[in-house]
Amino acid sequence: MKSIERKNIPHKKSINFRVNPLLRIGDPRQSASTAAASRRGFTLIEIVVSVGIVVALMVAVVIILNPTAQFAKGRNAQRRANLNMIIAAIGQNKFDNKGTFSCASGAIPTSTATRMASSSYNIGPCLVPTYLPSLPYDPSTSTAKWVSVTNYDTGYTIVQSATTSRVTVSAPAAELGETITYTR
Repeated sequence: MKSIERKNIPHKKSINFRVNPLLRIGDPRQSASTAAASRRGFTLIEIVVSVGIVVALMVAVVIILNPTAQFAKGRNAQRRANLNMIIAAIGQNKFDNKGTFSCASGAIPTSTATRMASSSYNIGPCLVPTYLPSLPYDPSTSTAKWVSVTNYDTGYTIVQSATTSRVTVSAPAAELGETITYTR
């Protein structure tokens, strides 16, 4: 039997970028996946999975924090501060006038809660500028504004008890089912 000699036939050389230098060309341990794994960068699927995870985390944070409720709580806190300023100014007016509220618009309404506005119970000239620099107004009522003592709408209501003479100011537009009133 004749033995067949193998001749060294030169192989076509392919271009391999970033191939492990310890592996020789033609080494059976060198495969296409090994060559691909040695390249730097991210694959499209890795990027898509990463973006998906980030989006899922952002959605979870938004659901947990509930920004709508947080903003509503902030507006309610502003309403409390505004009503506290108004009731304190009314109290100071009463203190300066020996227990009687002095106002060119007349006495504070006693029958029903009335809106504090230039077109309704005009309390502005009684408090501004002596007790307040301007009247605070509701942060979300669309008609609430302060321009001057002759052009304003606080968005808040006022009433005085006919029996106890205590004054109550309220924020009818309070959110999240809260009732915000101050009485003095």
